[in-house]
Amino acid sequence: MRHKVAGFKLKRPVDSRNALLRNLITSVIDHERVITTVPKAKAVRPLVEKMITLAKTDTLHTRRQAAAVLRTPASVKKLFDSLGTRFGQREGGYTRITRLGPRKGDGAEQAMIELVGSELVKRAADRAKRREERLKARQEGREPEEETKE
Repeated sequence: MRHKVAGFKLKRPVDSRNALLRNLITSVIDHERVITTVPKAKAVRPLVEKMITLAKTDTLHTRRQAAAVLRTPASVKKLFDSLGTRFGQREGGYTRITRLGPRKGDGAEQAMIELVGSELVKRAADRAKRREERLKARQEGREPEEETKE
């Protein structure tokens, strides 16, 4: 029986495991998508969700709690400024784990852990970039198009 046995060991001593998990949490928050192995993704998922839950209440105390776990001040800023507001109305389930298949070198099962909704944010940014490029091309090459609309 597994009474009072929680978490994942990941075949590492405690300090190495904690460093690995802190780095993974910081990477997921910074890049919103990380490819790693399935056990690491399953181990980091509850920790990332706890960080986002902390970010929903933006106080000095919660910022300091997040800064104690995250590696960079930029990740703390992003967590509280953009992710906390983005997931403000959501009651958990902030991350998604997608299996990608075996790694070529050692055959380890790969997984992608990403924040839910990050694909929408990236798609919207790409659309805005394309729209700006189209507008710039119209202004440079074809000014008379404004007259044809009337």
